[in-house]
Amino acid sequence: MQDAAQRLKNLAEQLVGAPLPVRIRAWDGSESGPPSAPALVVRNRRALRHLLWKPGELGLARAWVAGDLDVEGDLYQALDAMAGFIWERDDDARSLRQALRDPEFRTAVRSLLALSAPFLPPAPPPEEMRRHGRLHLHTKGSDRRAISHHYDVGNDFYELVLGPSMVYSCAYWESPDGTLEDAQRDKLELVSRKLGLKPGMRLLDVGCGWGSMAIHAAREHGVSVVGVTLSQEQAAYARKRVAEEGLTDRIEIRVQDYRDVRDGPYDAISSIGMAEHVGSERYLEYARDLYALLEPGGRLLNHQIARRPQADESAYSVDEFIDAYVFPDGELAPVGTTVALLEKAGFEVRDLESIREHYALTLRRWVANLEAAWAEGQRLTSPGRARIWRLYMAASALAFEHNRIGVNQVLVVKTPETGASGLSLRTRDWRG
Repeated sequence: MQDAAQRLKNLAEQLVGAPLPVRIRAWDGSESGPPSAPALVVRNRRALRHLLWKPGELGLARAWVAGDLDVEGDLYQALDAMAGFIWERDDDARSLRQALRDPEFRTAVRSLLALSAPFLPPAPPPEEMRRHGRLHLHTKGSDRRAISHHYDVGNDFYELVLGPSMVYSCAYWESPDGTLEDAQRDKLELVSRKLGLKPGMRLLDVGCGWGSMAIHAAREHGVSVVGVTLSQEQAAYARKRVAEEGLTDRIEIRVQDYRDVRDGPYDAISSIGMAEHVGSERYLEYARDLYALLEPGGRLLNHQIARRPQADESAYSVDEFIDAYVFPDGELAPVGTTVALLEKAGFEVRDLESIREHYALTLRRWVANLEAAWAEGQRLTSPGRARIWRLYMAASALAFEHNRIGVNQVLVVKTPETGASGLSLRTRDWRG
């Protein structure tokens, strides 16, 4: 009889119709596959039960988070090699139905069922976001729960991953050899210059995180800032930083939904890495709300991750791993869709800058920070959540590198009836 690793390898290759690009190491110590390739470690039979009860990405995610599935060797190399098996496949369900017509494959599945016994459904890891349907997405309550799931996992954990800047969005690199702190400072300054911030102006920072943009804008440009977040932990941390900087007279941090901000008008609005949480059905409302909060001539800088457009947009579905474990209810849209909705809300689009490669560099630094303090990272949150963050950040870095997703800064203006945008003739001087 074949050992467990060989049987698993044969089944995987029958399903995808191609040689397995990684080794498999099974719980019985057996190995099969290319000797020099990274190893996919199947630690126990429960990993198989996760996959059998939830075929596809969610089953893989549950096995990974639970620690039943692991990678030995270079994680980036392993994820790159397995991309065609996971993220780049057209339809897991269709592939499975086609494979089940093959008598040899059905025999292999029966063998796998026997190998995974007892065939009982394993409980999902506790880090998984629990839902009762998706009928009420992006209400204020559901958004608050989703944000808490992702951000309220411990400020100390985020300090370990993000470093002293505490900026959880794409940095802006002068060179791949630069420091993360310099690149994050340069990103905040780039946003400030695009917004044309000057002393005496009012800035609304939507999704203010741990307060980094608010502090930079107030300290370096003399503006008054209102920062809003739905995370209690972020708000407490940001207020402490503001007090330590002596900026309490110029910065107010609120736990507030952007839809509840009523004290406009503002001269400028920054939205950095927040719009991904808005949802497609709410995006026009988001754009119109921010438009209403701006003075005529005011600017919005919308910094947002984008996905590639699909031939059939109606077939788009969210990533199961990301939705269950990372950003519940988050949605990505093509940049063209975002620009069209901003224009529909009344904005004039003045500049769009893609900084896709910058996010890959940023994510690799975050992964390195986590890996360098792995034991501490697990202690600060949980072993499962540390595994989630390592996998999602490494996989996201590869997605940016291979142009599966991108990130863009879109500068828009609430242009007054006179048509005077307030921008210089050479826009990228970023002076009003």
